[in-house]
Amino acid sequence: MNANGRRTTIAAILEVRPATVEELAEEFGVSLSTIRRDLERLTTSGRIHRTYGGAVTAGYSPREQSLQEREHVARDAKRMIGRFAASLVAPGSVNLLDAGTTVGALAENLTTRSELTIITNGMTCARILEHAEGVDLVLLGGYLRHISSGTVGPLAEAALSFLTADAAFLGADGVDPLRGLSETTDQQASLKRAMISAANEIYVLADASKLGAKSAHWWAAIDRPWTLITDSSITPEQLAMFQSHPDISLHVVSD
Repeated sequence: MNANGRRTTIAAILEVRPATVEELAEEFGVSLSTIRRDLERLTTSGRIHRTYGGAVTAGYSPREQSLQEREHVARDAKRMIGRFAASLVAPGSVNLLDAGTTVGALAENLTTRSELTIITNGMTCARILEHAEGVDLVLLGGYLRHISSGTVGPLAEAALSFLTADAAFLGADGVDPLRGLSETTDQQASLKRAMISAANEIYVLADASKLGAKSAHWWAAIDRPWTLITDSSITPEQLAMFQSHPDISLHVVSD
């Protein structure tokens, strides 16, 4: 396929979904620099917008993915992030686990642990840990969002007002070093803020495709030091963006 044909196909792919430079390079069997040049040409023509590490079409409006769809996205990265995050869960600690597939990967690594308390709004985490004998499991009630299998709303937030956790492990639709965590709905962002307030330590688990993403419009700011755990597909631009922030400790994990 020549360069013009490749660019036309790239534009067609981006009509359907966002894509990273790495994904496109693998799909077309070319170098990262070749894909970056293609994206620059498409950006100049006005057909696409660049994002951190990838691109979307001009006017792209994302549809929220279901939990089942997200399970098939960045599976290896989530597995590595979850395994590393589990090493940060202290024996005897009380931990808040967010809803979502990346935090679910953390839960998978806690099933054989003992003397842990896990408080979660995520049905994924609850199903994984329900038979873990060494884990005291506390479920946050509230309104269940079927698309994400997580509870939100005043009941969940009220429960958080009665506790202090040693650590919170949070996911997000997007992560920005200045604005914090973005979510699809105000209820999700509001619960994130309550989790942040209730925890002594904050850990954000996000594969590199989430870094700098701002397609979700509701935000939960983090106004104190926190730790970001991501994977090795992080781009130099993303790396610099988070490394330069004084309140962010960055862990990049790989096999």
